[in-house]
Amino acid sequence: MGLTTRLRALAGLAPAPPGAPEVRSGSAGGALVFAGASDEADWTERSYGSLARAGFMRNPLVYRCVRLIAETTAAVPFVLYEGRREVEAHAILDLLRQPNGLQDGAGLVETLVGHLLLSGAAHVEASVLDGVPRQIHALRPDQVRTVSSADGWPEALEHRVGGRVRRIPLDGDGGRPARVLAIRLFHPLSEADGFAPVGAAQTALDLHNAATRWNKALLDNSARPSGALVYQPGDGGNLSGDQFERLKTELESGYAGAARAGRPMLLEGGLDWKAMALSPRDMDFMEARNGAARDVAIAFGVPPMLLGIPGDNTYANYAEANRALIRLTVLPLVARLSAALGNWLGGFFDGEAGLRLGFDADRIEGLSVEREALWARLGAAGFLDDDEKREAVGYGPRASRTRG
Repeated sequence: MGLTTRLRALAGLAPAPPGAPEVRSGSAGGALVFAGASDEADWTERSYGSLARAGFMRNPLVYRCVRLIAETTAAVPFVLYEGRREVEAHAILDLLRQPNGLQDGAGLVETLVGHLLLSGAAHVEASVLDGVPRQIHALRPDQVRTVSSADGWPEALEHRVGGRVRRIPLDGDGGRPARVLAIRLFHPLSEADGFAPVGAAQTALDLHNAATRWNKALLDNSARPSGALVYQPGDGGNLSGDQFERLKTELESGYAGAARAGRPMLLEGGLDWKAMALSPRDMDFMEARNGAARDVAIAFGVPPMLLGIPGDNTYANYAEANRALIRLTVLPLVARLSAALGNWLGGFFDGEAGLRLGFDADRIEGLSVEREALWARLGAAGFLDDDEKREAVGYGPRASRTRG
């Protein structure tokens, strides 16, 4: 295949008509097509460290999604129940308020939620003394590996810090709970791992990051060469094969990639630049970037309106979008965490059966409008007595009637 045929194929043109002269590297004229891109897309590695760096630490959308969900979840207070009675003072509540010497309760919940959103799994280890947990710590996902038994079910965790590796069984001794609690999001292809929302948003995340790097490179270089170099010989000169290969190498090494986007090009005699790339308006560049941003928000369960992404009018106002975040994303996560932590910590207290850790949704400021509407409807319900109305909103009967 001659040079003309190859170049026309690269440019997306039809083959030259039969009998047309075939231009080769040493002929009197030709065109070198340069698209300014690599052969394959560059995707972020799917490890926790790579996704955490490319997402949470370098992408404002992922950072805001994780912080918004984690902080809202941590603001929901835990409530301990024994049967239907609320327990106001207990070692479990003390432990959740001050889990260790480095974190308060809100900090621990934020860490666990962050681990779930970025890795799909969160692990909590208890420091047990005299059979009672004294401190609890969140283990970093990149330092934890699940070990499965011969039948494929998880049986232990390996926690690696530096050169030290600890093996922590997932089964307790003597009827006691295990020292470590594993919380995992659903993974369709693994029993031992969880699948993180940022993993589902990886394609959109890479697109958004690449668009940001491309725009930055354009601003740095003030131009955007992408098209074809057309050789117009003069005085009978020819473009030799060595010259052709040298020019091609210089283009690929000096102008390919987002980091070199827009770099000005110096053309020698006989070379003419013919721009072939679409303009950002033609490519609808910003809409593609906003589309990637919406995909990231959807994967995390955050209404795009809360992130300032233009073009999304799903909710009538900001308050409605905030209630959707709490109802559809935060409360299911709080319920999952409270059930897991409550069952795990409650197992360390033998003589106190019936302990249940829940949460008080009435203390969530974002749901105050719904709460006021519920109270108004119950207040107008004349067919219910006071105790029935109290039960409908989660309260027990009045103390005076209970004593009677």
